Amino acid sequence: MIRVLIVDDHEVVRQGLRFVLDQEDGIEVAGEFADGARALAAIPALRPDVMLLDMVMPGMDGLEVLRRLPGPGDQAAPVAVIVLTSFLEDERVVEAVRLGALSYLPKTTAVDRVVEAVRRAAAGQGLLEPGVAALLAERVRAGGRRDPLAPLTPREREVLAELARGRSNGEIARTLSLSRETVKTHVSSILAKLGLADRVQAAIFGLQQGLVPLEEALGDTDGP
Repeated sequence: MIRVLIVDDHEVVRQGLRFVLDQEDGIEVAGEFADGARALAAIPALRPDVMLLDMVMPGMDGLEVLRRLPGPGDQAAPVAVIVLTSFLEDERVVEAVRLGALSYLPKTTAVDRVVEAVRRAAAGQGLLEPGVAALLAERVRAGGRRDPLAPLTPREREVLAELARGRSNGEIARTLSLSRETVKTHVSSILAKLGLADRVQAAIFGLQQGLVPLEEALGDTDGP
């Protein structure tokens, strides 16, 4: 029996996956969680063989879950991970595969492919959709060259550009049509991903990367 752990912050997604997997012979859902921290804490008791893992969740995201999963030397048995995500950003794909994810599937993947991925993962095999495989191939062709902004999502790059313009969280929220709390979350993520101490360092980094022309950040210098 293949025991599956579902980790996704959207209840509808969890319910849909549970419904599909419960219909399959030889597969049972061991548990489901809306956040990565609780899922990690439950692994020793639930003993899942496969984890269906969302990449973008509040608190601990999918990449951090992958970093903290039990390894071969840990007391708990390793878990085969299938990433299910709405985002096909190349850095997330590459990092997830580097951290050991066997499959990286868009949430639009047909249910039969998800079931196939679960069975393959239990056997130690992966499954990549064509679009994901193309992203990985492109990274290999690029020779592994790393963009300093690569860890950031497109939205985080937008927020970083606004920081470089010297804008407050409230101003960023209005400019990008986001809530203040969402902006705060993005800023914290940017600082963590780039290893920066505060928003001032982030603003300087954004300027160094050319996200905003220096004259724009400094304002009009043609006046008296």
